[in-house]
This record gives sequence, structure tokens and C-alpha cells, in this order.
Amino acid sequence: MDALIANARFHFHKQLFETNTLTLTSAGVASNADTSSRGSKAIARRIVDILVDEQHHAVSTVDKISGQTLGKQFETLTMDFLRETFPNLQNLRPGRWTILQLGNNNKLKTSDFAQYEHLAYLNELTTQNAQLAAALGNDYLVAPDVVIYRDLYEDSEINAAQCIVDGDVSKMADIRKANGGKPLLHASVSAKYTMRSDRAQNSRTEALNLIRNRKGHLPHIVVVTAEPMPNRLASLALGTGDIDCVYHFALYELIRAVKEVGSEDAVETLETLVQGKRLKDISDLPLDLAV
Repeated sequence: MDALIANARFHFHKQLFETNTLTLTSAGVASNADTSSRGSKAIARRIVDILVDEQHHAVSTVDKISGQTLGKQFETLTMDFLRETFPNLQNLRPGRWTILQLGNNNKLKTSDFAQYEHLAYLNELTTQNAQLAAALGNDYLVAPDVVIYRDLYEDSEINAAQCIVDGDVSKMADIRKANGGKPLLHASVSAKYTMRSDRAQNSRTEALNLIRNRKGHLPHIVVVTAEPMPNRLASLALGTGDIDCVYHFALYELIRAVKEVGSEDAVETLETLVQGKRLKDISDLPLDLAV
């Protein structure tokens, strides 16, 4: 494999095995399967078997690992995949890009970006006023799992080829560092190892808050998941207006697994999602983010 994204995808799957994120229990149940669903267990196990053949890599047997640990590891590996790919697309999307795993424990929040800096002031007001806090709630505060943001440009960089700006114009342009603004949020990536119904809706709520509370350009809003069940993928992927698209960590392997061990309904649902461009492979994500 010579293609950058193909190599990164292969490495991403390899790291899932090596970090004990994608594992099997002693009973042969994959770590991304719902143990209460026969269909989920069958599809998830088949995906693991296909990836083992592709990777020539043994899968670890681990009986107990917390969902929170799996989720954090999946976020980190998603961030690593994006770092390995997206910054190399300078011919399609030039810029100085930073890719970070955010989450609730990071000091960096959405209010640290140009489109959402007003939320810091709003948060300060609600902290001081209980009645205002009760009226507004805290739904506007969003901490995406992974973010991609673009650094601002000095005038010397903007004017490198010819004089584009001076002191009399473009005094409020967000990308101009001289205007004293904050970095531009380019993408919000929600990384969900699995999609139980409540967690799936959290991603949708985050997306709606990012849409509703922004000033200026809307960032890309995407979800990356390892959920094996097409109906659960559909609960988030179907419809438009909030999430750009859902990206599966191994869509090609999922399609094959569902055809081999899934029900007719599962096959039909998956075809609807793929043909409707609501579910794509993780290898599509870097190029989609270049738009």
C-alpha cells in the first residue's frame, strides 16, 4: 500500500488491536459488540475476523475493560489517524492545522475558538446569576472529543505574493491575526466506540448546539464510530440538518460482515445508509474535511 490514507487506515486498525481497544472475551465476544444482541455479536465478531486476516495480527483476549477506557482509547486513535492524514492535504486545503483530543478534562473549550468565543462571556454571566443559569441551562457548553482548528495569519503571510490588506481594510476578518481574534474551529469530531441509543443522541445534541450557538462559519460536524449494528448507526446517521455524516472505522469490512452474517433488515438498512451517503468509511473523512 503506497497511498497515504490506505496506510493510515491500516495503521489505525493495527493500533486498535495493539492498544487492546478491539479485543475478544474468552467467550469470543468482540469489545464493540452488545452482549445482549445476537446480531451485534455476530457482526462484530465477523469484522474482527476479517481485520485479523487483513492485519495478520492476533487479537487479544480480555474479559473486563470499562466502556470509558475503550471510549478514550478510540478517541485517541481517531485523533492520531487525522493527524496522520489531514495535514498532508495542503494542496487541497492549505493552512496551519492543529488536531487535538479535547474532552471535558482539557483546558481548551469551544469558547476558545472565534465562532464560539461569546460563550465564555455567557458562561461568566450564568456563573454569577443563578436565575439566569436556571433560565438558560448549560446546553450551550460543548466539549467535542476531537477538534481541528486553523491558526490565524500574520499580515506578512497574507501579503506574501502581493499586497492584499493594509491598515484601512479587513479590520474584522477572522483569519487575520492582526485583528486579535481566536483560532478558527474547522471540525468537531465526536468519536463514539459504540452507539447505545443514549450516547448516539448525545452526538446529535452536541451538533445542534454547535449549529445554534455559532457566530460565523459553521465547522464540520462529524461522528466516527465502531458500532457494528446498522439499525443503531441509522439512529444517528439518517436524516439531515445536524451531523454532516457518520464515519465507520471499518465500513468495507462491515458491509462484508453484514452480508455474511446479518439479517435481511440489516443488509437493507446498511445499503440505505451507504447509498444515501449518510455512512462512509473513515478513509473518506480526511478528504471530506478538505472541503
